[in-house]
Amino acid sequence: MGEASAPRLALVAGEPSGDLLAGLLLGGMRQRWPHLRACGIGGPKMAAQGFEAWWPHDKLAVRGYVEVLRHYLEIAGIRKALARRLLAQRPDAFIGVDAPDFNLGLESQLRAAGICTVQFVCPSIWAWRGGRIGRIKASADHVLCLFPFEPALLQRHGIAATYVGHPLADVIPLEPPRAQSRAALGLREDEAVVALLPGSRVSEIEHIAPRFLQAAALLHREQPARRFVLPVVAGLGGLVAPLLDRYAPGVPIACLDGRSHEALAACDVTLIASGTATLEAALFKRPMVIAYRMNPISWHVMRRMAYQPWGGLPNILCEDFVVPELFQDDATPQALAREVRAWLDAPERARALQQRFTDLHHLLRRDTARTATDAIAQVIEA
Repeated sequence: MGEASAPRLALVAGEPSGDLLAGLLLGGMRQRWPHLRACGIGGPKMAAQGFEAWWPHDKLAVRGYVEVLRHYLEIAGIRKALARRLLAQRPDAFIGVDAPDFNLGLESQLRAAGICTVQFVCPSIWAWRGGRIGRIKASADHVLCLFPFEPALLQRHGIAATYVGHPLADVIPLEPPRAQSRAALGLREDEAVVALLPGSRVSEIEHIAPRFLQAAALLHREQPARRFVLPVVAGLGGLVAPLLDRYAPGVPIACLDGRSHEALAACDVTLIASGTATLEAALFKRPMVIAYRMNPISWHVMRRMAYQPWGGLPNILCEDFVVPELFQDDATPQALAREVRAWLDAPERARALQQRFTDLHHLLRRDTARTATDAIAQVIEA
C-alpha cells in the first residue's frame, strides 16, 4: 500500500499500560501499512512508532471517582477539543485503547458522524459495571478482546468482537531471562530479590508506595541479605525519593528508571499494585502479592459494583486465588510482608504456580498485533 492510500488513524491511550498496548499495536499495523499516519493522545511507546501525540497520555492517567472529579474539567476539555479536531480531519478509523470512561463517549460521538470506531480492550463488564454494555454497543463498531471469554459475552448483545490475545504474551518470552536480568541489574544468583511495583499513577504512588516500602523495611529487618528493586515510571522519581527516606531508610532498594520487565524477570517474588502489571508478572511466571489502595470513597463505590470474588487479573483468568490479594485496609505493611515471606519460604508452591502461569501464557499468545491489524483492516474496508 502506497503512502497516498495508507490509512489515517486516530488513537487514544490514557496511561502507561495503554501506551504499551498501543505501541505494540502500531508496530503490527506498520508491518501492514508502512506509511500509516496516526495521531491523538499517547505516550513514548507510541511515539517510537511514529505516532503524533496532540496531548500526552498522562493527562488521562487518573483512577478512582474522587480523583477523576478533581481533574474532570481538564479531561472534559481535552475530549471536547479532540472530538472537534477529529470531526474536522475525519480519520479512516478511531481506535480507543482501554480508558473506556474517556474513549466510549468519544467513540459514540465519532461513530454518529460516520467515523469507524474500534475499542481495543474490552471494558471489564465481567468484573464490574456491567451496565456499560449498552454504552459499548452504541460506541464501538468492533471490540478487540484481550481475553478468550470476552467475544461471546459481547456477541450475545449484538456487539462485533474478535479475540486477539494479549500483546504482552507475544513479547514476553515463555522462559523468563532470569540470569540475564539479574546480571543486568547487578544482582547475584543466590540473593533473594523482591520487586516492588506500586503503580504508575501519581495517586498510586501516594496511596500504595508507602505501604510497600514499609513492608520492604520489615522484610529487610528480618533478613538483611534480601534485596529490593523498584522500577519508577518516568516523571515520578521526585515523588518516590522522599518516600524512600521516610518509610525505608537504610533498606537496599535499587530504584530503576523503568525496566519493570527486567525487575520481574530477575525477582523471586513481586509486591505489586493491581492492574496490567500483575498480568506482566504472571507472564514472567513470578509469584506475587497483589495489593491496592485508593481514596476511601472511590474504594467504597467500586467495591459495591464488583461481580467476582477476585480483583487481580491472574486470579480472574485462573478463576482461583492462585496469588494473595490485599486491598484497601487489608493492605497493611505487616500483612504484605507476611505474604511475601510466605512465597520466599515455599519454593515448591512457587514452582506449581509457574506451571499455571505457563498454561495461561500459551492461552494468551495469539500474535496480537497481526490479528488485531487484520480485524481493524476489515472494519476500515467494510
